[in-house]
Amino acid sequence: MKKILAFALVVLMAFSLFAAGGQDAAANDDRPTIRLITDATGIDDKSFNAAAWRGILSFYGDTWDNQKSRGVKYDVVTCQTQDRYIPTLKQASDEGYDLICVTGFTFADALGEVAPLYPDQKYMIVDVDWVALPNVMQFTFAEHEGSYLVGVIAALKAKADGIKNPKFGFIGGVPGAVITKFEVGYVQGILSVTPEAEIVDYYANDWGKPELAKAQAKNWYDSGVYAIYSAAGGTGNGTIAQAKEYRSQGRNVWAIGVDSDQYEEGVYTDGESAVLTSMLKKVEASTEYALKSVQDGTYESKVVVLDMKAGGVGYSSRNKALGSDIVGEVEKIKRDVINGKIKLYATYREALAAKAVPAGLGAKDN
Repeated sequence: MKKILAFALVVLMAFSLFAAGGQDAAANDDRPTIRLITDATGIDDKSFNAAAWRGILSFYGDTWDNQKSRGVKYDVVTCQTQDRYIPTLKQASDEGYDLICVTGFTFADALGEVAPLYPDQKYMIVDVDWVALPNVMQFTFAEHEGSYLVGVIAALKAKADGIKNPKFGFIGGVPGAVITKFEVGYVQGILSVTPEAEIVDYYANDWGKPELAKAQAKNWYDSGVYAIYSAAGGTGNGTIAQAKEYRSQGRNVWAIGVDSDQYEEGVYTDGESAVLTSMLKKVEASTEYALKSVQDGTYESKVVVLDMKAGGVGYSSRNKALGSDIVGEVEKIKRDVINGKIKLYATYREALAAKAVPAGLGAKDN
């Protein structure tokens, strides 16, 4: 009995020392803390919010499967409705995080109201450049540049497949200046290869309803649309689902992913994906950038533009269906975009004036 009691005491002491060591390690970890606040689609949207979360994980040396510092150095809250934005921001600000991150322009008004109430709290927002407050760092991307490349890819692939009178579709989430950059860039890319191509578009007015995109994609594919590019958060996953279904039946249609590389979401059989390419909007670069600036004391209120030259946008060449010829051509075009040889327009108004896109699209500049 005494031996058993002695053993139990040893185990208890060892556990106490381990726990104390873990607490000391946490206390000595001087890396900044962050709270990510997202819309209803959350970090499992496999697109925009997921990319922001990956940047946070990377900063702390964690992975999606091993989030060991979650709950200690970083965490996330998902707002199911927009009326939760302000109270959630206030609660996070009261909890004393070193940095609070919100993703998407739908948070702009809420952040503009809350940030002045907490002048010592540091914030960052993605896809906004008009919340000019002394404690807000803003990030924007040249989405039209990356979207131009995937438009070129779609048109080159249609040409390689011998598609006559090709049609291409675009599905947006909530219309506005940011999503317009996706659409007008994509359309400019298509028309640079096939000026006579037909373009159709649709806005779901929601970031989290894949059933809307799936239904629209089915209608379009049935009417002869060759490829559909979705910039609609979780809603766009419906496009991929429909493309997977049709390609598994042998139909030659494609989905184009956005923000993250969505190749895996399109896999319908071994080594085959319905996602031809994805426009890579490296939102993870923004969260890493902001965290590093807080850590090294360089955080400031400014707008950081992550364009193609800065590595903020690009495209995925993972799908073998692209082929080396298409990838080689796109790489040349990418260099021309970076060095300014190719002039691109980021607003519908400018693109229309330059006759670079057709009239009648659903794109809005505000």
